[in-house]
This record gives sequence, C-alpha cells and structure tokens, in this order.
Amino acid sequence: MKSDDVSPPMSKLSAYVAGALSKPLPAEVAERARVHLVDTFAAMIAGSRLLPGMRAAAYAKSLGTRREAGILGTGILTSVAYAALANGMSAHADETDDTHPPTRSHPGSSIVPAALAICEQHRLGGRAFLRALVLGYDVCARVLLALAPKPVSSTYGHLFGAAASAAALLRLDAQQVRHVFAYAGQQASGLYTRLRDSRHIEKAYAVGGMPARGGVEAASMVRSGFSGVDDVFSGQHNLFATFSPDGDPRELGLGLGQRYEIMRAGIKCWSAGGPIQGPLHVLHELIRRHGLQAMNVRRIVARLPDKELALVTGRTMSDISLPHLLAVMLVDGGLTFASAHDASRMTDERVLAVARRIETVGDPALTDALRRWRCEMAITLDDGRVLRHRILAAKGTSENPVSSDEEDAKAMDLMAPVLGDKRSRELIASLYRIEAMADVCDLRRLYRARVTRG
Repeated sequence: MKSDDVSPPMSKLSAYVAGALSKPLPAEVAERARVHLVDTFAAMIAGSRLLPGMRAAAYAKSLGTRREAGILGTGILTSVAYAALANGMSAHADETDDTHPPTRSHPGSSIVPAALAICEQHRLGGRAFLRALVLGYDVCARVLLALAPKPVSSTYGHLFGAAASAAALLRLDAQQVRHVFAYAGQQASGLYTRLRDSRHIEKAYAVGGMPARGGVEAASMVRSGFSGVDDVFSGQHNLFATFSPDGDPRELGLGLGQRYEIMRAGIKCWSAGGPIQGPLHVLHELIRRHGLQAMNVRRIVARLPDKELALVTGRTMSDISLPHLLAVMLVDGGLTFASAHDASRMTDERVLAVARRIETVGDPALTDALRRWRCEMAITLDDGRVLRHRILAAKGTSENPVSSDEEDAKAMDLMAPVLGDKRSRELIASLYRIEAMADVCDLRRLYRARVTRG
C-alpha cells in the first residue's frame, strides 16, 4: 500500500502515537495514571507468588537470555520480551489487576509490563514511562471500541495498546508506528477458551503475558529495520474485514488527546473478577451497617447484570466464583487477597453451607454499556427481617474511583507479603513520584524479591 493510501483513522492514530511523549498530560490524568501504576505493580508483585507468575518466571530464567529487564518479585533479569511476558502473566495471575469496563479489557496487565521492559532496556525515565502508559490505555480501548459490535477477545486491544506504548518509547515515527501495528495485526489472537482454565495459567498468558511480549517484539522489530504494510486497518484483507466487518475504524482516532481512556478505567477493591465487585461492595456495606454474621442469615439474593452473571457462576477458580466469595466474606466478615485465593476454602463446609443459601440472578435492568459493577441485594435474616441495598457504580469504577489512600491499602495487602512493609511503602512512594525518576531501572532494588536469612 502506498503512503497516500493510508486511511484517515490510521493516519491520525499513528501520528498521535509518534508524538505522544512530547505532549504533557493534564494533571488529573497524570494523577489517575499514577494510581493505576501502583495498582498494576501490586498485581505483578503479588502474582509473582501465584502459579502463573512462578511458571512464567521459571520459563524466562531457563532461557538464559540477555539481562535487559527485571521480573518483579524476583531477582531475575532477562530479555526485554520475556520480562514483559513474565510480568504480564504475574499481573493477571489473580484477577486483582485493573480493568476498562466499557471494553471488558484489562489494560494494565499488558501495557505496564511492556512499557516497563522497554524503559529498563533503554534506561528511560519515569515521565516517558507514565505518558506511554496513558497512551497504551487510549489505543487499547479504541481498537476494541472500533472492532465492536462483534465481541472480540480483549487480547486484541491489549496487544495494540502494548505495541503503541513500546513504539512511542522507542521514538518511532508515524510510518514506523504503522508498521508496528501491521505486526500487531499479524499477532491478533485470543480465544475465550481461556475462561475454562481452572489454574489461570492460560488466561494469564492470553490476557497479560502474550500481548505484552507481542507488543514489545512488534516495536523492537520495526526499530531494527522490519517494514510492513502501511495500514492494517484498511485495504484488502485488513483487520476489520478479518475479525469484525461491521466495526467502525473511525473510532480509532476519536477524541485523541481529549478523551483519555484511563479516566474510564476501573480499579478493583477486591481481588476478584470485575462482575463480582458490585455484589462484594453491597455485602460489605450491609455487614458494616448491621454487623451481619453468617449464623443470622437465612438467604441472600444477589441481582447483577444479566450479561455478566455467567462469567462468575459455576466457576472452579475461587477468585471468580461469585457465590463462593460472598460466602467467604460473610463467614469471615471481610475479604482479603489471601482468603480470595485460598483454594482450600472451596471445600470448607462452613463456606459451602453459606453458599447454598445464596441465589444469584441475572437482571437485564441492571445491565449497561459501561459495566459499572452494579448489584441489588436482599438478605433475609433468621428473624424474618429483610435487608436491602443496591449500588449502580461500585467503588473502583470511574464514577466512584478509589482514592490514593484506598489504593495504598490495597497495594500493601498485595505487596507486603513479598517485599516486606518497609520496601513496599518505599516502592509505592517512588511510583507516585515516577515522573521525577531519571532512570526507571532505579525501581529494581525495590521490586526484587525480599532476601530472608535463616
């Protein structure tokens, strides 16, 4: 395809990516991006101790590649691509990573690992890192919005978002960015069979690790001299014709520089799947208000958006099983990272007894396009009283965002068991000051595994 055949959406998007690092971020966008950065680092560090993260780190270590970038929660340095892979898998190892509800995506789990790996490889600073992160969210969301109405794997957006972040950090020009997108398009893949993976390894690979590695590789290959077609979004056999003929490529360039998608992203208060956030929020509030105990509850009816119910019922993984997590919260009086991921609780008779009293209902009246983590709940007590509460935008959504203090508490719960309290607090403080950091490699001393002495 000749350069003058480049479609307007591709022309606008590639030029924006090429110039993104030179454009200052609005203060409120930078502030929100720092909170998401802390959240994703916490997810990566906690996930390094779960099976997907451990498998990925062991695999990267076995390759014996160049020591270009680090794997969080370990002392391993590996190639830029495999650091992105391992950190991406750790980020989505436990369903505690951030989301972009309107596109059903998890941007941070691929974009942050990709951008971090490139920054470490080239000794870049924190200002570039943060701007590349925001750019990645913008591209990830727009690719998925453009491919609608056909539901495609969120991996497509993760891949293009990671590739855009990496391309910007490598200072590629607009034509090179288009070639990066060509290679991202060749890698576009991802099957929802990952939802059947009870050990979460395949899902962590498809959602976090694979697109992070693929985005880094696409940008790095073009930087080394690879060329490709100038517009994977238009012309014969393009991305839309292949995956979503009814999609609208114009979405790719809409609102660039004005509508920052990180402002529509969500941060989970609970280490659980997105559709569970609303029910957990409502139950937690009822426990707080009324001092509920499992022994006093006869029945719980939780109503949530009908299109999301199937994602969190009948599941064998503890952190995406709605009845199980509601039961754990009621038995314990709360929910922590540890209790949400304790597989032994799936056969705990006290938890099972409560779970049998829980009914979940899909309600189309609660469904909305922005997926604002909604729930209506009715709890019948042993004395016959019925307690009711509902939330139409649970804590953590863009309409009801977490504060930095709330994020700090979540991050400490996730990171302290791996890094210790002192280093976790120092890392969190450094991430909030990321734009003042001249070399992102300075974070390595804070995110590596804690050394214990016998």
